[in-house]
Amino acid sequence: MTELKVSLQEDWRFFESKLSHSHTRLLERIAHVPFFYWGLLLLCLGLAAYFIGIILLFGRWLLLRGPAQNDLSIAILLFSGIATLLGLVAIVVDLALILPRKRHKHRRPYDEHVSADLITVVLTAYNDEDSIAPAVAEFKAQPFVHRVIVVSNNSCDRTFERAVQAGAVSVNEPKPGYGRCVYRCLQEALAYQDAELILLCEGDMTFRASDIPKFLAYLPHADIVSGTRIVEQLREYSTQLSTFMYYGNFFVGKLLEVKHLGKGTFTDVGTTYKLIRRSSLQRVLPLLNPAINLSFNAHFLDVALSAGENLVECPVTFHARVGQSKGGNVNNRRALAVGLAMIKGLSFGWRA
Repeated sequence: MTELKVSLQEDWRFFESKLSHSHTRLLERIAHVPFFYWGLLLLCLGLAAYFIGIILLFGRWLLLRGPAQNDLSIAILLFSGIATLLGLVAIVVDLALILPRKRHKHRRPYDEHVSADLITVVLTAYNDEDSIAPAVAEFKAQPFVHRVIVVSNNSCDRTFERAVQAGAVSVNEPKPGYGRCVYRCLQEALAYQDAELILLCEGDMTFRASDIPKFLAYLPHADIVSGTRIVEQLREYSTQLSTFMYYGNFFVGKLLEVKHLGKGTFTDVGTTYKLIRRSSLQRVLPLLNPAINLSFNAHFLDVALSAGENLVECPVTFHARVGQSKGGNVNNRRALAVGLAMIKGLSFGWRA
């Protein structure tokens, strides 16, 4: 009888351990579901449907000058209420129950031994013959910079030649597309074994080398330090970033933040300017899709956060570019298309 009792106790302890392990695994899987993100999208969808329903009802009232009995409008308003309620519930669940469990896991121990002696700078360039030489000279003048690499995205002007004349290591990327160019930049930087820190930027003079010390100040807390143009006092008045682009970029940045709730504060998903540890880039680069074009920066941030990298934003100065914009900031219509592509990628995965 005693042996049977001991055996039952052991079986019960084994069952309890299995149950506890399964429960922990279930909680871990639930913690990876971005409830806040989907809740926010449902909330926005519900509010949009509500205003559409109101407009339809008001339009019918104006036309008929009487009570607005419109089944479609009522159905839209009912849908808006359900979507809004579900969105609010998802947000509350994430903030109240899930965030406290996962928040403490996304902190990098302070690294006071960061070496800034060997920074490899890589600049993207596409038909930037007027700006590339001053950009190269400015970065080469910084005491932290060991070398400057320029990747010309098959430019049809003298960008490549002027980069060489300015003292940069120049490379041509024949495949068109912003994502292809950035990906090639990161590949070229990793090819140098002494590059412990890699600084990614653009060669159009919108960003300045004088901001490098700011990045280094944030680096002990992060694997990747990403620049943000959101600080009003650090932006020139006349840049290619319109008011619509400014707040649209901020909105998508907040979507990225709520998708990876607890992993950081994000306000800018369109900035090329980044300082990356070599070890972090080695982990992230194989996960990136270079075929993604103008939304590549958002793709990079999303993939890095999903891979467990620690990201910190750093306020940087933003200046009027030399020459014409050729990316997502050409006009508001194109910027809207890029923003929608970013939201699609964040929601349903990144496809070229």
